[in-house]
Amino acid sequence: MRGGYFFMLLKFAIQDFIDDRKYNNSSEANIRNIHYALKGFYEYCTEKELLNIEDIKEEHVKNYMMSRHEKGDKPSTLNTRLLRIRSLFNYCIENEYVKTSPAKKVKRIKEDIRINYFTDEQVRQMLGYYRSLKQRDKRLYASRDYMLIIFLLSTGFRRNETTNVKWSHINFEKKTIDVFGKNKILQTVAITDGLAKELAAYYLFIKRYFNEKEIEYVFTNRYGNQLTTNAMHLIFKALSKKMNFEDVRLSAHTFRHTYCNRLASQGLSPFVVMKMMRHKSLSVTMKYINIWDDELREINDAHNPANNLIF
Repeated sequence: MRGGYFFMLLKFAIQDFIDDRKYNNSSEANIRNIHYALKGFYEYCTEKELLNIEDIKEEHVKNYMMSRHEKGDKPSTLNTRLLRIRSLFNYCIENEYVKTSPAKKVKRIKEDIRINYFTDEQVRQMLGYYRSLKQRDKRLYASRDYMLIIFLLSTGFRRNETTNVKWSHINFEKKTIDVFGKNKILQTVAITDGLAKELAAYYLFIKRYFNEKEIEYVFTNRYGNQLTTNAMHLIFKALSKKMNFEDVRLSAHTFRHTYCNRLASQGLSPFVVMKMMRHKSLSVTMKYINIWDDELREINDAHNPANNLIF
């Protein structure tokens, strides 16, 4: 112990930090991301013989960031690594393992931010592919993956939110879905008539496919078990090879971006978009809207309903 502060090995500090995140109900995906981000930092520090948490200085954090940059990390990845390191040291300060954070003054790298989304034509291509597949192939994956795309486009749900949806969460009469969002907060969201009809038809397919067996989750594997987030990733990875889109990444989060873009382009207020996206704050929503600002201005100039009435 030194000046009221305990000696703490870096590896134990990291494990203590991760255990605390688990105790505070961080999602499994977030825990994996923390572990992945800090693993590289731990390996770097070990190589430099920086074994104790209090031996790590600002220059070490900067040098680590530079080494990751040289290895090809993108600015967004570097900033995520820095964020995790800052969180680690903030936790260590709270628990009196260290007095100050060596990452506090390390600056984030400026990102050239571009939030991709699908065009209407790309959406039509994906749905057309699955409609054709459903007609030829009666196996589970054709109908499930078609439903998956419609669901994501209609709700803007995150990947883990989607895989966690159960049939019991859907109220077909009221046209609502209960969803456990970030921090496992339960919210009830409205769904459109079109999505309700598609889900009802898909439910009948599921009942027939599994011989009337009760299936708990909406999206399952061929054995009727919950579809994992990794399995969903592989679905879109395979679809990406079929579609061969050059300008956009085919992923669950791109469907969420597409949902947000369509809401914003329809002229909805940022507050309404925030509520429908279930963002924690308006500042998160404005990040999207500001990036698309020029594009939305062009849409408004071309399609404003007053154009034909006044000009």
